[in-house]
Amino acid sequence: MVALANRARLEEGATTQERQTTMTAAMSDQDITEVMNRPHARELLASPIPARLAYTGLDRSPRVVPVGYDWDGTHITVASAVTSAKTKALQANPNVALTIDSEDFPPKVLLLRGTARLEIVDGVPDIFLRASKRRMSQDQWPDWKAGVQALYDQMAVITITPTWAKLLDFETTIPKAEHDIMHARSHDASATTGAIYQD
Repeated sequence: MVALANRARLEEGATTQERQTTMTAAMSDQDITEVMNRPHARELLASPIPARLAYTGLDRSPRVVPVGYDWDGTHITVASAVTSAKTKALQANPNVALTIDSEDFPPKVLLLRGTARLEIVDGVPDIFLRASKRRMSQDQWPDWKAGVQALYDQMAVITITPTWAKLLDFETTIPKAEHDIMHARSHDASATTGAIYQD
């Protein structure tokens, strides 16, 4: 009876999560904020781990690049050369996806989708300096800063508004594919370790 009750709670939770955050469904700002404010998400966003930014190239092929970024609680902001491939591509198609994932085990993975807005600014924007500083030592910082400030006359500031967010920690949330496999292999809800699937 306990196992059946646990399984019912699991399936109810999974159904709720699926209804709110399916692959194609739009998420409310409130739902996105809830995901971004979870402890593991906050740790990832504050870490020196770069984000992987996926976008569609001008030739319509998929592209992904590591980027430094700044998170202000509402937007992910990236800076790039005005003539970079991603700057040109995002002017044509602003739809993007990002992932920030840890190297420890079990992994922590923050998945985002959103739209990008571009602005060309003079000089090197503070966002680029902030995003870069957290990834280098104090000894490296002065020379690097002087170098980039001498290099760029202008930069493109790319502001990404999340429209969908998902956090996987493989303890309380797991991908849907793994959930379905585990569910099919056993009628015992304990086989899913109490996790709610995410996809």
